[in-house]
Amino acid sequence: MSLNHIRPWRNIYRRKSRQIMVGSVPVGGDAPITVQTMTNTLTTDVAATVSQIQACADAGADIVRVSVPDEASSKALKEIVRESPVPIVADIHFHYKRGLEAAEAGAACLRINPGNIGSQERVREVIKAARDYGCSMRIGVNAGSLEKHLLDKYGEPCPDAMVESGLEHIKILQDNDFHDFKISVKASDVFMAAAAYQALAEATDAPIHLGITEAGGLMSGTIKSAIGLGNLLWMGIGDTIRVSLSADPVEEVKVGYDILKSLGLRHRGVNIISCPSCARQGFDVIKTVEALERRLEHIKTPMSLSIIGCVVNGPGEAIMTDVGFTGGGNGAGMVYLAGQQSHKLSNDEMVEHIVSQVETRAAMLDLEAAAVENAAN
Repeated sequence: MSLNHIRPWRNIYRRKSRQIMVGSVPVGGDAPITVQTMTNTLTTDVAATVSQIQACADAGADIVRVSVPDEASSKALKEIVRESPVPIVADIHFHYKRGLEAAEAGAACLRINPGNIGSQERVREVIKAARDYGCSMRIGVNAGSLEKHLLDKYGEPCPDAMVESGLEHIKILQDNDFHDFKISVKASDVFMAAAAYQALAEATDAPIHLGITEAGGLMSGTIKSAIGLGNLLWMGIGDTIRVSLSADPVEEVKVGYDILKSLGLRHRGVNIISCPSCARQGFDVIKTVEALERRLEHIKTPMSLSIIGCVVNGPGEAIMTDVGFTGGGNGAGMVYLAGQQSHKLSNDEMVEHIVSQVETRAAMLDLEAAAVENAAN
């Protein structure tokens, strides 16, 4: 249950944007903020690419982007689209014909980069293909690949140049009576990206795709993305996000959800609240949390679990979570269910018992949600 009605300081008021469809997934408007990622397999390796897409979808990805660098990839894309459990965005750079081929292959969305897609005439051809085959489009501006005339004008990549690039391309789409598009203005510099996105949000009502591009490895990239995307989302900016990490795409999806969960914007799976541990801990908190994260990955139901090493903060955290465990003495601790103190439990039995309690609670919440949905219908 949301507590925003009694805690107004937790409210985030999202920027109003138009809604478009990426395949069967709505983006913008009042739709949930979607989580995206991108495959890093060779697109021509259909089996490997589909396997990675499935793993990302299992982790919660709503949309997956696939690079289409050559004609062989365009041919493979048709089969990938057919086997994918989620809508596929075709990533197009340099060769506008790849956009035409990707639209024909069934891509749900075409991502084009204004800095390298070519002349307006070529863009018009891509627009026509998108319209003919029912694709939406993403204008993907990157600080590292801005058009020459903008670099000449501004001297270097900057927020104003990025926004101008995006707006110029929006005009081309709108002049061709094409409005099913979203837009991004990505940079690896957090300040540049944030400033560009803020200006863009004031200049258009198009859905906005958020990302800090080339953010780095799992640790550093997560931090940069959390700071950049988190602040923009807090301001209500953003309709779909991609966390760009030099890591397994599944990790991008997990980090994306964690960013949204931390702001109360999207909930999926178990949110574990745990202490950093200290000499007061009644059990090995770190190893326990590591084990529970692995064991509870299969849970999709939004719920909360507190794992606290001692009674300083344990009981207080437990009363606000679905399931909780607070360390005590003599090799045992206290289990809390639905915020209420329930029973004592030996540390040796902790992981198995907590997994069982979480699974039971998740099943109950799923039944309650289904009953509400049935009553509404």
